[in-house]
Amino acid sequence: MVGAACGVAALAGLLAGCGGSAESAAPGRSASPPAVTSRAVDAQASRVAVAEHVKTLVEGRISPDETRFGSGTGSPCATSSARMFTAACGSAATATGADAAFVRQQIQPHQGFATLRSVTDKLMTAVSTYSRLGCAANPTAAATRHACLHPAAVIAQGFPDLRDGANLGLHGA
Repeated sequence: MVGAACGVAALAGLLAGCGGSAESAAPGRSASPPAVTSRAVDAQASRVAVAEHVKTLVEGRISPDETRFGSGTGSPCATSSARMFTAACGSAATATGADAAFVRQQIQPHQGFATLRSVTDKLMTAVSTYSRLGCAANPTAAATRHACLHPAAVIAQGFPDLRDGANLGLHGA
């Protein structure tokens, strides 16, 4: 928050300093109106506030599920986990998909959040594929088991990816 406020203050100072005075403006050009500078600063502050709010919502939503199910190699959906083809991964997949859908709903009305949009799309697709293939029911066909690997890996990494996407949203990505 402090970094964002300093960035906004620096932007305001830079914009104010670069405008020059009306007397020093080139003939035929006028200095930028103060309202334009103020609107730019207000818009930037608004974007920062939205990004911080989204980050808070994301963290509040995913932290309990990450604590419950784990993430990365600690997830039941990790491709190295003996539980990847069990209901434990199926439950983690369901929770991850619900969290991704929640996050997507929160960012939908706002501009930006490209990384977070991409992450939510990727996660919802992985959860859908994992479910459609019946991966949690311990499929016996080698082709199906192999097809479960990618979506399970995406799901296992879902909580950190959502968190990273929210953090990048603070930087406009």
